[in-house]
Amino acid sequence: MKQKLRVIGIDDAPFEFEDDDVLVVGSIVRAPNYLEGILSTRVKVDGLDATDKLIQMVSSSRFAEQPYMVMTDGAALGGFNLIDLEKLWEETGIPAVSISRDEPDFVKIKKAMKKHLPDWKKKFNKISSGNIYKLENEYKPIFIQVEGTDIQEAERIIKLFTIRGRIPEPIRMSHIVASGIVRGESKGKP
Repeated sequence: MKQKLRVIGIDDAPFEFEDDDVLVVGSIVRAPNYLEGILSTRVKVDGLDATDKLIQMVSSSRFAEQPYMVMTDGAALGGFNLIDLEKLWEETGIPAVSISRDEPDFVKIKKAMKKHLPDWKKKFNKISSGNIYKLENEYKPIFIQVEGTDIQEAERIIKLFTIRGRIPEPIRMSHIVASGIVRGESKGKP
């Protein structure tokens, strides 16, 4: 294993569905929990630009050649602005993993999408396709989707960056930074 293994953890800030866009923060972290840099961008609430904005944020940064993996908090930012993990991986060359605390409830997701999004079918098909893996840990399991690497390597990297709790430090750090900027202090569970 590389001694200076780095990942980017990505999370969005708190927002209201009436907002036009939402702040997104990426934390560049060296294993297991050394913060080396912060990236940011904005994406449209319930928009279609999350993947392209993440690709641009990562690729245009001075850290572009360093990350071993990109970890996102869930499969979407700003509501239902879906992250295309396959495109993110292909365009950056960095394996991508989405991490969720809860197993996706596709019946509930479909109902919410139908109610709020005119283009819900395409988004629902995208979010409900692909394998979802359950990873056990000493707390509660997490659920992940993986592109660009195998499940065993994704699990190894997630465990390497998870110090306590269920969520890897890079995502936790991004959550703290994003909520601190928007609310004036961090709040809630990362």
